Amino acid sequence: MFYSSHARGRIAIAYLFLAVISAETRFCFCSKVYVVYMGSKTGEDPDDILKQHHQMLTSVHRGSVEEAQASHVYSYRHGFRGFAAKLTDEQANQISDMPGVVSVFPNSKRILHTTYSWDFMGLPDDENMKIFGHSNRNQANVIVGFIDTGIWPESPSFKDSDMPPVPSEWKGHCQTGEAFNASSCNRKVIGARYYASGFVAEEGLENKFSYKSPRDSSGHGSHTASIAAGRHMENMNYTGLGAGKARGGAPKARIAVYKTCWDSGCYDADLLAAFDDAIRDGVHILSLSLGSEAPQGDYFSDAISVGSFHAASHGVLVVASAGNNGNPGSAANLAPWMTTVAAASTDRDFVSDISLGNGVNIKGESLSLLEMKAKTRILPASEAFAGYFTPYQSSYCVDSSLNASKAKGNVLVCRHSESSTESKLEKSKVVKQAGGVGMILIDELDLKVAVPFVIPSAIVRTKTGERILSYVNSTRKPMSRIFRAKTVFGTQPAPLMATFSSKGPNSLTPEILKPDVTAPGLNILAAWSPAKRNIMYNILSGTSMSCPHVTGIAALVKAVHPLWSPSAIKSAIMTTATTVDKQHKPIRADGGRRKANAFDYGSGFVNPANVLDPGLIYDIKPEDYIEFLCSLNYDDKSLRLVTRDNSTCHGHRKFKTASDLNYPSITVPNLKDNISVSRTVTNVGEARSIYKAEVSPPAGVKVTVVPNQLNFTRVGQSIRFTVNFKVVSPSKGYSFGFLSWKNRRSQVTSPLVVRAAPANLGMVW
Repeated sequence: MFYSSHARGRIAIAYLFLAVISAETRFCFCSKVYVVYMGSKTGEDPDDILKQHHQMLTSVHRGSVEEAQASHVYSYRHGFRGFAAKLTDEQANQISDMPGVVSVFPNSKRILHTTYSWDFMGLPDDENMKIFGHSNRNQANVIVGFIDTGIWPESPSFKDSDMPPVPSEWKGHCQTGEAFNASSCNRKVIGARYYASGFVAEEGLENKFSYKSPRDSSGHGSHTASIAAGRHMENMNYTGLGAGKARGGAPKARIAVYKTCWDSGCYDADLLAAFDDAIRDGVHILSLSLGSEAPQGDYFSDAISVGSFHAASHGVLVVASAGNNGNPGSAANLAPWMTTVAAASTDRDFVSDISLGNGVNIKGESLSLLEMKAKTRILPASEAFAGYFTPYQSSYCVDSSLNASKAKGNVLVCRHSESSTESKLEKSKVVKQAGGVGMILIDELDLKVAVPFVIPSAIVRTKTGERILSYVNSTRKPMSRIFRAKTVFGTQPAPLMATFSSKGPNSLTPEILKPDVTAPGLNILAAWSPAKRNIMYNILSGTSMSCPHVTGIAALVKAVHPLWSPSAIKSAIMTTATTVDKQHKPIRADGGRRKANAFDYGSGFVNPANVLDPGLIYDIKPEDYIEFLCSLNYDDKSLRLVTRDNSTCHGHRKFKTASDLNYPSITVPNLKDNISVSRTVTNVGEARSIYKAEVSPPAGVKVTVVPNQLNFTRVGQSIRFTVNFKVVSPSKGYSFGFLSWKNRRSQVTSPLVVRAAPANLGMVW
């Protein structure tokens, strides 16, 4: 139950009506706690805001200051405006009609949730206890670096209470600057630097800096850092949505900040400087939720590839986002020495109910707390075209395309596509400017991404949108009402691959599967910067959000296994991932329309429950990457551009193809007859253990494994095996399978990706 600021109906009458059909629902004259939400903070003095709250309460308590103060519970004066108070239903209704009030809703009881992805993945919610039987004590010695937009150090996610002293081996620096001094760092945020020279060189000093310091003005860096390593919080929410207990994956890990990204982006010169400092400072893991918009160039012309190569060579694991392009072959951050992360959903959605005049109720995505007071006429935006705009152009609700005389007072059905110039939020502004009172937005990309709006609005998928338009076109006076957003749990299927998540195959080196793994990246609630939007927490979607989930898991692995190499940690994450959802059905993609494959999720959806005990790992030494580069026929000069030493391919021709790199996945992009690929696994489980091979071959390919049984007698022992691929029936595209090494405790799974093609068939994605 809730009340919108736009609700004008008599709540008493509504309750009397409901009492007829439900004896359990009665109008309540007793007081109970309500939350009054009043939007973002607008720079007012907190004391003035508190006075305003008391005045509002006094007015509904018949002028009694004493009763008003007694009813007051909380004032929200910093991240957003509002208050909580004990009110009767009638008083709540009166306040909902006051100027500045967005909505009034009951203080419902919540069960404790993380925000929410870590619970969804099954990670225990206690930073002081063991994790799946392993000690969590060493977590405070793991240092995670974030190359991003900086940090908002005052966020509760980065408090340092109960944190031990900074590790003695830390060589980093807390760089002072605008609104950032030495005390901005603490035992949680132990280092902070910023880089602007590359930015200034390209864009000049006339561009206004967003804090010339490590302070985060955009919120992106704070969001990613808190997902990976944020501290425990009792109540994190986005204006009431998603409320629950919160923490990052590794809440006691240290954070080091490298601000390289400004309002217009991140420049390579600054990125490389950050990599250089991070390696020297002593970080163990680097997280980069960024990448190129255009297809990635080769490894020698890509700053992230170069920087991450050096990081991996110094024992630093680099985790990066795959990108948000969504098309086949669009995955970014393709180097095999980094872990590349795709995005999927959890089973929590933020939805607004849409009620149609024919009695049909539809759910759409939204973060808007605004709602309509009653059903209103619904109109396709194409019928409200204005001026020189065609109906088709107006259907996308582009700026100035709507006729105010036609749009006024109506709910407009708009469209959104990849080519749309306006954002979803901007479209709601266009509709509002034309006098529309609500918007139903048909997302032709089916992204399922919830966003805030300036009027009651909800996003629906294409198929649902067509149902709504069919109703509109078949009814003389179509009506609809849009309700405020709410948090819904249990959405199925979950996880579901995010439509925007960039996909394989690897456009640079198809022998290396990318992305490597997938993690939650849809509608993720985490810390934020209040610099531009006066909120402390925000909900975002993207592989920028899935990347730090893997970073957090990597930090846990590093804490439990501090001597493991970056590739060993990566292997553990990949080989324990799952390809089934919570209902034990294959993970789906494209809004559920098809079964996902390795080009969508890599090895699968991360599984923290098994990652600390992978059984076997695929390890890679830094010199193996030299072998890999040589297998791509790079000359010595090109090779040294990356290695920055005297490396040469002379004597480094051990790999016949790039497929021979000891990667935790196996990809053969152009199998014409048969090929053999070798791998080596190292035992990190029980000393005496036997693993047997289980193969699900890609369609059209015969797969044999020699030997098909691995007998280990000690921890640390390595055994080499060969996987033989033979074409049975050629195909025009890729097919997918897996190889699992199984024993009574562990299942170590690698994707098999093969394109079995006749000799004259070119590359087909």
